[in-house]
Amino acid sequence: MRLIVIDKGCYNVAMKNPFNIEDPEFETQAKKYKNPIPSRSALMNFLDQQKKFLKKGAIAEHIGISNYDQLAGLEARLNSMVRDGQLIVNRRGGFGVRKKLQLIQGRVNAHSDGFGFLISDELDNDAFITPRQMRMVMDGDVVVADVKISDSKAGKSEAFIVEVIKRAHTTVAGKLIHEEGLAYLSADNNSIDNIMVPNESLHGAQNNDYVIVNIKKYPYQSRPAFGEVIAVLGQQLNHELSMQLTIVSENLPHEWPADVEKMRDKIPKEVDHKALGPHKDIRYVPLITIDGEDSRDFDDAVYVEPTKQGYKLLVAIADVSHYVTPDNALDREAYHRGTSVYFPGKVIPMLPLELSNGICSLNPDQDRLSMVCEMHIDGAGEIQSYEFYRGLMKSHARCTYDDVWQFLDTDKNPNQWSKKVTESLTHQYRLYHILQQQKHARGGIEFNSTDVSVHIGEDGMVSDIQQYERNDAHKLIENFMIAANVCAARFLEKHKMPAAFRCHNPPPETKVKDLLAFLKGLGIRPDFKEDPTPKDFTRLLDKIQHREDADLIEQVMLRSQSLASYEAENCGHFGLALSHYAHFTSPIRRYPDLMVHRAINHIVYHKNKPYFYNHKQAAERCDQCSMTERRAEKASREVDARLKCLFMQRFVGDTMVGKVSGVTRFGLFVQLEQYQVDGLIHVTSLPNDYYQYDPVKHQLVGERSGTRFRLTDKLNIKVAHVDVDDRKIDFEFIGKA
Repeated sequence: MRLIVIDKGCYNVAMKNPFNIEDPEFETQAKKYKNPIPSRSALMNFLDQQKKFLKKGAIAEHIGISNYDQLAGLEARLNSMVRDGQLIVNRRGGFGVRKKLQLIQGRVNAHSDGFGFLISDELDNDAFITPRQMRMVMDGDVVVADVKISDSKAGKSEAFIVEVIKRAHTTVAGKLIHEEGLAYLSADNNSIDNIMVPNESLHGAQNNDYVIVNIKKYPYQSRPAFGEVIAVLGQQLNHELSMQLTIVSENLPHEWPADVEKMRDKIPKEVDHKALGPHKDIRYVPLITIDGEDSRDFDDAVYVEPTKQGYKLLVAIADVSHYVTPDNALDREAYHRGTSVYFPGKVIPMLPLELSNGICSLNPDQDRLSMVCEMHIDGAGEIQSYEFYRGLMKSHARCTYDDVWQFLDTDKNPNQWSKKVTESLTHQYRLYHILQQQKHARGGIEFNSTDVSVHIGEDGMVSDIQQYERNDAHKLIENFMIAANVCAARFLEKHKMPAAFRCHNPPPETKVKDLLAFLKGLGIRPDFKEDPTPKDFTRLLDKIQHREDADLIEQVMLRSQSLASYEAENCGHFGLALSHYAHFTSPIRRYPDLMVHRAINHIVYHKNKPYFYNHKQAAERCDQCSMTERRAEKASREVDARLKCLFMQRFVGDTMVGKVSGVTRFGLFVQLEQYQVDGLIHVTSLPNDYYQYDPVKHQLVGERSGTRFRLTDKLNIKVAHVDVDDRKIDFEFIGKA
């Protein structure tokens, strides 16, 4: 009979647990811990039955816990339940069940004007937080709040902060300001109020220095936050300083913890052929990577050959899951980061470079482990069959988009690729056209867009901003990756595996109504009324291509779309017109892809063993991945905006031509297409008139003159002012172009 030893006593796992409360999970706890304590569910049931808040000592006494180790374990578990929003602790240290108090847990979204909103999955709509309430919290804080319907706000909900569960910021970056003998930090994140810095906490920092401040006291009611300078970054804004400010402001993890540093030294530089596990040797297959000129991590390789029914497509993806196992130090940090973050000339990787640029990167002529999706596609672009397996591969060429496009467009081979490689490229191009036609036929939506690259000079300043266009080589890889992603989603759903699906929902009903009203005003009658399909959008795009206002219509259509997210259940991808979709192709830089690889590997090779995640855990990880994706995108936008401001300083006073990219009550946002830079023409700078804002038609209309300013109108502007700290550019209206 198996015994569990707890200090000096012995408990038989088949007997009733030694505590004074029921716990169906006690045996599981006893297996995991030397000194087991009641499970979360048992503690929740016990506290739910209490009529008042109980302190830790009272809880321990009721339960029957007395030894030191168990008391420490109880305290840790109660605190973790508070962090996760199951419990709330009052100012006297008493614990109670949050939902019993009808309190809502959520995240604070602060506005630069002083108010904020409580965002929570438990609410249908965000709850308003008054400026007075916002004095107790900071942007991003996780709080527990009492949410009430307010008659004074037309039935909208209002949140009253009860407790801060988790602070979003321990450090804040910004500019140090000295005024009238006082010093304070003007935060780079304009949603964070000024932080006072006492003279003894300046540590040599001077007026107008960019600094990092450690928060010593958080704001409370009328008292501001106080902090201490821990780093002086300098006074001259450049590329490097812009990134440092954003990294701190957006709470981006960028330093490797000690346990990850230890593992980095143990990461192999070459594939260990003795520890491969089940796999296929496909080193003879002329797989190639196709990436950008500056790419350093290659996580996908492709190969195509013709068959009697159509084509065989192999998409081989770096097998990150072989090296990053669940819940090891590398995995925990990758989950924390969620994704790699890309800035001009720099990347904050999700995985250490020894993995992302080393053993996991599909470098040419080196043995690498991969997860392969082998597809058989017919002449109409339909996937007839697919298979997943682990493959030992070797990339036969490291190709760039521009070199591949030159070969496909001119048949020139300046890189002296082998015959096997060029034959595969020729077949790839033919398959690409078939898949592209199939995409259009099913209704996959393709909006026109122009991208720019920011070039950094040796002095760390922006030397130029240049447009670049995607060629067919980019689209070829995109279509092949989409095909593999579809197969991954089908495979996971077929086997009912908890994983991460990429979901893009149809446009919200309100946005569809606004779009229809806008189109009606232009005399356009689309083929849909309330519930558009992707094909409806594709038909509309085809219909408007020859109109002068095509750009305007496309902009409004784009703004009607939903945001994509990661979900534990498949719900399809509206924009791609696909019923199944997941991210499989970038596990080096996206955690959801790593989750997908683990699930596929489990189905193929370990189906009879327990899996790492249940559905609830997968859903929690999907929420985390969606959050880290948004965080990374925001950080990239912030750095781009600051660098563009630095670049535009040289043009102050110059006249340029731009296109209206946004219409608001307070003015027009105008984009300089050459640089993809946006600036504001304030409504007071427009010709003398009272302007009425029409949100449906996206226009400002002068009451007296009838002058209209609409999305995509071309205007002559003068660059009036550039504020690098606030990332804002002011334009002066000269006239219509």
